[in-house]
Amino acid sequence: MTNLQGVPRVLLGVLLFGLAGLSTAHAGGRAAAPRGVLLEQLAWPQAEKILTPETVVVIPLGAQSKEHGPHLPLGNDWNMAEYLKQRVLQGADAVVAPTINYSYYPSFVEYPGSTSLRLETARDVIVDICRGLSRFGPRRFYVLNTGISTLKALRPAAEQLAADGILLRFTDLSTATADVEKEISQQEGGTHADEIETSMMLYIAPKTVDMSKAVKDYHPGTGPLHRNPTKEGVYSASGVYGDATLATRAKGQRVVEALVNVLLSDIEALRKASLPAAAPSEGSAPKGSP
Repeated sequence: MTNLQGVPRVLLGVLLFGLAGLSTAHAGGRAAAPRGVLLEQLAWPQAEKILTPETVVVIPLGAQSKEHGPHLPLGNDWNMAEYLKQRVLQGADAVVAPTINYSYYPSFVEYPGSTSLRLETARDVIVDICRGLSRFGPRRFYVLNTGISTLKALRPAAEQLAADGILLRFTDLSTATADVEKEISQQEGGTHADEIETSMMLYIAPKTVDMSKAVKDYHPGTGPLHRNPTKEGVYSASGVYGDATLATRAKGQRVVEALVNVLLSDIEALRKASLPAAAPSEGSAPKGSP
């Protein structure tokens, strides 16, 4: 378990953008103290005490400038990551690092305001953060991932870190809540700013959703989204891939609560997992050599 001795607890306020549905245990009429700690709120002597080889470090990842149709803000994934971060702080004995707000999102760059890092850059951001924090003790890292294309950067990052004896795991949204989504989804298909994602935001942060602008925009295909129907890929005039009009808060509650359970389970499994064997450093003599 993470050593929290000597580190003051910081009461965590509800996010300003109006998070809804945050389930918090109460005792004596007061919210229970969070199990986790925000790294950014510690002074370095406190961080020194808490960053140990037993510590699990959680790194939230959510785009703060990426299109989500006409009914959701560019910062939708950031809002989701910040909400889920609060749930992890309440439910997991972990150190939560600052949220990363840029990564690899090549499928949305035709829509104004959307940004994407190069794949190598997105990978290296994760690698450098984990390597940097590992110097103080931690060897287990979990990326609280709110994207799909980000998996293409997270997988090679995990491979690089494994060579250093560092274990990196991450949320895979393509499978994490698949069973629940199959039960509740009514749309023909979709994966972006659609019925499921919009439902989640109606539960998490309803004030950020404008259902009067929600649309169905689904043209089956593969590849990046395009505003030009003649281009190769998936045509979407709105930036939606699916049917956002079918979204409800009740559906969102089921998906979000299932996702929170997956996150907490993933973190506990990571805590117990064996570390990868570090690759021999260049120029080192093989075992048994004189």
